Amino acid sequence: MAKKQFQAESKRLLDMMIHSIYTQKEIFLRELISNASDAIDKLYYKALTDDKLTFNKEDYYIKVTADKAGRTLTITDTGIGMTQEELENNLGVIAKSGSLAFKNENELKDGHNIIGQFGVGFYAAFMVADVVTVTTKAVGSDQAYKWESEGADGYTIVPGEKDSTGTEIVLKIKENTEDDQYDEFLEEYRLKAIIKKYSDFIRYPIKMDVKGQRPKEGGDNEFEEYEEEQTVNSMVPIWRKNKNELTAEDYNNFYHEKRYGFDNPLKHIHISADGAVVYNAILFIPENTPFDYYTKEYEKGLELYSNGVLIMNKCADLLPDYFGFVKGMVDSEDLSLNISREMLQHDRQLSLIAKNIKNKIKSQLQSMLKDERDKYEPFYKAFGRQLKYGVYSDYGTHKNDLQDLLLFYSSKEKKLVTLDEYVSRMPEDQKYIYYASGESIERIEKLPQIEVVSDKGYEMLYFTDDIDEFAIKMIMTYKEKEFKSVSSGDLGIEPEANEKQSDAEESDNKDLFESMQSLLSGKVTKVRASKRLRSHPVCLAAEGDLTIEMEKILKAMPNSQDVKAEKVLEINVNHEVFQSLKDAFAKDKEKLNLYTNLLYNQALLIEGLPISDPVEFTNDICKIMV
Repeated sequence: MAKKQFQAESKRLLDMMIHSIYTQKEIFLRELISNASDAIDKLYYKALTDDKLTFNKEDYYIKVTADKAGRTLTITDTGIGMTQEELENNLGVIAKSGSLAFKNENELKDGHNIIGQFGVGFYAAFMVADVVTVTTKAVGSDQAYKWESEGADGYTIVPGEKDSTGTEIVLKIKENTEDDQYDEFLEEYRLKAIIKKYSDFIRYPIKMDVKGQRPKEGGDNEFEEYEEEQTVNSMVPIWRKNKNELTAEDYNNFYHEKRYGFDNPLKHIHISADGAVVYNAILFIPENTPFDYYTKEYEKGLELYSNGVLIMNKCADLLPDYFGFVKGMVDSEDLSLNISREMLQHDRQLSLIAKNIKNKIKSQLQSMLKDERDKYEPFYKAFGRQLKYGVYSDYGTHKNDLQDLLLFYSSKEKKLVTLDEYVSRMPEDQKYIYYASGESIERIEKLPQIEVVSDKGYEMLYFTDDIDEFAIKMIMTYKEKEFKSVSSGDLGIEPEANEKQSDAEESDNKDLFESMQSLLSGKVTKVRASKRLRSHPVCLAAEGDLTIEMEKILKAMPNSQDVKAEKVLEINVNHEVFQSLKDAFAKDKEKLNLYTNLLYNQALLIEGLPISDPVEFTNDICKIMV
């Protein structure tokens, strides 16, 4: 029979598909197995309306057979088969989907969806094969037909020989090249791995002849090789089982089988949604942070299945960045896929699933925080930073979703507390939610700035993560209470007797403070008497939105700009060092310069800021020792 030509459009599409549409050559096996599953589904549906047909599921399967010597890979199914006309229509015209047409004609609504939607998956075989031969026999037909093609040059259809109904596809695997090792698609272990990865949950058995070893009868420690037919796919996915049938161990086993992590998940979320969009999902909240979690190499995303067939390993669109630690999978029949089924169209269904998943994760975390604090706190230590980044990102768009999930160390409780817990026990006279920032709890507790807030009995939140202050700046207020750094200029605390004395001292010693400010020109914006210090002689405060701790963090970033907080040097007028300052101002301006620089550098050291001239600082210390 003369070779027939593909339509011009089909030839271009075939060339595109072989060279660019699919990102991985192994995809070909997923597509052919999906088509085989479709063929069995079609026979099942036909049996529902044709009394002459019976469908016993146990009799139907897909077989994958590799022949290394002959360099062939064969995929056989016991499905509905194709007539000559169907071969012509389905394989002669690329992108015409027999599955989609069958679905439309029969209006299948019972959940056994036909997978094929585009009619191009079959041609992925040409990525790995020089010649593709299809021998098929339609149900109810006595004649089989053989379709054969070497690619874009065209195809032939001739009568063939086949004993039973179904389809057999034989791929003549290409020879190896410098860039590609096609031999791998003839290796038993590789084929099993591809099937397990993409087609593990196809609802029909996928069989292979698997080689093994067993003790030889009558032999002493002797073994013999044997080959037996095995089913290599699981068939029934865990997410389609009734939740009541599953145990925690079942979910943990699935977590490890899918290699989501080496730890045990803290929590799982099993979703079976049947509304505006139908999908199943199993999500896991891990216990430990992956080693690469805070690196550019980490990829967030959920596995995405379409009717049990893996479409994407990492579908990032299903998770917001701040929940990027969640592992798991989603299976839906409603998603609009592109021509290769490897990329999603951004449609309403995808957005609905993503929104629902976000809400489910948030609800699960809130439940853990409320009822299982012993589990939530270890989770938060691992992933709390990510939640804070979520608050900060997108200009605080997500703060309402995340602020009640945040925890901070409490100066009063000596443990992690929520913002709600903090606000619920605020005294009536307390205006602000106070916080102190530093590298560690130990460093913060030694800060001079916390003294006045501590003396008032007010609780403080300790910020030790570099993202903390930036996130809080986005939240701005919580339950109508504004956040206030203990280093802020105005702490909103009613002045006491010693603070009124500070006002008087500042007024009486205005010239002294102006002189010190002149000596520190360009380093501080002001020198003033402190209302916050009790036992310490000096500290730095900040005016404006940028705090000293934020300045340190921004300067540590690559390509950082020269950002500076507006620093104020505060002097404790009740400390004996103040008398020394007054005496020096009155009698020895050189000593005033020395004392001013010493106090400023001391304040820098307390804040963990670098001293501009360490040698000068050590010389200044020596001067006061002699």
